[in-house]
Amino acid sequence: NFITRLSALCLRKSKMQQRHQSSRRPAVPLGSRILTDPSKVYEHNMWDHMQWSREEEENAKERAAENSLVKVQWEERDKYEREASKYWNEFYKTHKNKFFKDRNWLFLEFPEILPEKKREKLKTEERSSECTKINSTNSFSHKNEIFEEGEKYWKKNYGGGSTSVQGYVCNKKEAKSPTDNPQGKNCGEELGRLESFPGSDATYRILEVGCGAGNSVFPILKVLCNTPGTFLYCCDFASGAVELVKSHSSYNSAWCSAFVHDVCDDALPYPFPDEILDVILLVFVLSTIHPDRMQGVVNRLAKLLKPGGMLLFRDYGRYDTAQLRFKKGHCLSENFYVRGDGTRVYFFTKDEVWNMFNLAGLTEVQNLVDRRLQVNRKKKVKMQRVWIQSKFQKPL
Repeated sequence: NFITRLSALCLRKSKMQQRHQSSRRPAVPLGSRILTDPSKVYEHNMWDHMQWSREEEENAKERAAENSLVKVQWEERDKYEREASKYWNEFYKTHKNKFFKDRNWLFLEFPEILPEKKREKLKTEERSSECTKINSTNSFSHKNEIFEEGEKYWKKNYGGGSTSVQGYVCNKKEAKSPTDNPQGKNCGEELGRLESFPGSDATYRILEVGCGAGNSVFPILKVLCNTPGTFLYCCDFASGAVELVKSHSSYNSAWCSAFVHDVCDDALPYPFPDEILDVILLVFVLSTIHPDRMQGVVNRLAKLLKPGGMLLFRDYGRYDTAQLRFKKGHCLSENFYVRGDGTRVYFFTKDEVWNMFNLAGLTEVQNLVDRRLQVNRKKKVKMQRVWIQSKFQKPL
């Protein structure tokens, strides 16, 4: 049985490598479940690396053009801009932390979140265990396998006297604040400030912009909570979202600092100096900002990265099902819409993304269009999903 499963997984990877060799798209990013037999489309919830026909592309363009014919009135557009935080606060007041699922796929698509040593350690665990469990029903293909094995890893290494943090184990006796870590002190970094700030003694720092209710924060913390010298910042301009994060049972100020911040306000200082961040996570956030203000936001974030630091981006792509479903009268400007609850969303092309980050002085590491087929098996409904996934680095 084990040999059969091992052979199947190896064959699956071999086919993926051959399939994407011509397009130079690697097999690991963006999943590996390929729909080769259309009659089996309803066997899974999600299919990866979908290719659109010319007819499908033209149909999507027509639908987007049609729902953009009637624009929101100028007065209303101004209101949605001025009161953006109010609408998001109302969103989190209504849904709290129940609306979005935890992003446990983060480390597979964005391993750069982790310090290099931690990354290599998890890679070793993955290699030794990836063939022992194949989850055929996970909507993110085999991503749950890696995290289930990761959970076993943490339980094995930190099981004694530990507490569970959303599926992982943190040893409270051994877990220390970065200020308790001798390696974090006198590390030779010129921080540009004499005063202390949260995470000032850390050697590896991450910022998540637009943290919401913590659906990225807590999957990250559950991996980093026993990694000395690491620190996670997270911010949102909805105060209600930040309160949800800080009131969560897994929140710990020894490893994390959550704060309210409007990234569109250039004059508003961050609670740490520029050029100290190793990673910035920007996932489904930039699309909520007015297109005219996006470049300024990216420029400011780029200044926070240290040389060699990475900005990791994922957001809605042009002609995603979410865009095509909008009715007339919801379009604010080209490819920018307002939902019924007052929150807004923009749909990117990868060229737009590249231009923004390039103008901010960052270098492309990855910039992909992620096309998937999402399936509602009960209702027999198929939805073409489109996302942009990118990685940009600050030059050394």
